[in-house]
Amino acid sequence: MTGSSGKRLYVALIHHPVIDKNGETIASAVTNLDLHDIARASRTYGVKGYYVITPLKDQMVLVNRILGHWITGVGSTYNPNRQQALELVRVKATIAEMVSEIAEAEGLRPKTVATTARRHVGGLSYRRLREMLRVDGTPLVLAFGTAWGLSDTFMADADFILDPLTGAGTYNHLSVRSAVSIILDRVLGGEI
Repeated sequence: MTGSSGKRLYVALIHHPVIDKNGETIASAVTNLDLHDIARASRTYGVKGYYVITPLKDQMVLVNRILGHWITGVGSTYNPNRQQALELVRVKATIAEMVSEIAEAEGLRPKTVATTARRHVGGLSYRRLREMLRVDGTPLVLAFGTAWGLSDTFMADADFILDPLTGAGTYNHLSVRSAVSIILDRVLGGEI
């Protein structure tokens, strides 16, 4: 399943616009673990690219410094597997820049699939998303929010809102790294 369907799927880790615990729109900080773990999951499942969206210049510098170490620096020879994963990462200041870059590369504007821990009426099921990747040639961006999630504005502008992950009880506060891995497995993983 990962062969062709993953080659039209992108992952985006959004640091702005996201909300804080009070519902205010903020820009959150990038974390080293998110860069590495999401890149590794993306490479494992055959995702075409992994975008980190942050308008904060110091955060862009930090990401590029980390990437430089693992892609062209000492880290590239120390751990070539990490290098392969982090080569997927692209840093953009805005979602519009990401969409423009993907549209130019693909010849078609990508559709965004927002993820959330909250259920929405008319949400996109995992089965339907798998079908879309299998039969539709449109590139898709799975968008994940940091902090307390994607802003209402982003959610309203998204083409689709994916059904939330649900666990065994009412607790629903996965790390974004865990959520990305689970969702990629549901969408691109083999059938059990």
